[in-house]
Amino acid sequence: MLGAYQSVGFGAAPDSVYGAGGAQQLVSTWGFRGSYTHNWDAYWNTSVYGAYAEVSFNGTAKALICGTGGFWLSHRVAGGTCNPDYNIGQVGVITKWTPVKNLTFSADLQYTMLDQKMGGAINLPIQAGIGKPAATYAFKDQETLSLLLRAQRNW
Repeated sequence: MLGAYQSVGFGAAPDSVYGAGGAQQLVSTWGFRGSYTHNWDAYWNTSVYGAYAEVSFNGTAKALICGTGGFWLSHRVAGGTCNPDYNIGQVGVITKWTPVKNLTFSADLQYTMLDQKMGGAINLPIQAGIGKPAATYAFKDQETLSLLLRAQRNW
């Protein structure tokens, strides 16, 4: 989006959305995950894994978030769409080496994709907790590739 500082994705996972008078609107979720581990020998193994989840807000919950007095209307840029539903998926591979009992070195490579349904842009105040300045951000799907290197000793 022209004029946006960076992009942002929306992916909150509450149990419910609270309305006036304490009324709760439940949030529907479902997901699955799985993995497979292959032991190359007594010292090495490799696992592949994946996960997928969907989060859906009912119409009343969407109205509380997107409607009058909700976060969306007080911060949005003109236009855009408000739909807090989203999907998230992960796939990864981890290789472990255990040269001696109770000592393991591992490398874990993981890809995560957030498929969010918001559209347009939003004006956010300063985000001190995550180091983002006050600016206009375009809603976009987010992707992350991470590598975790770990040494673990058990006693």
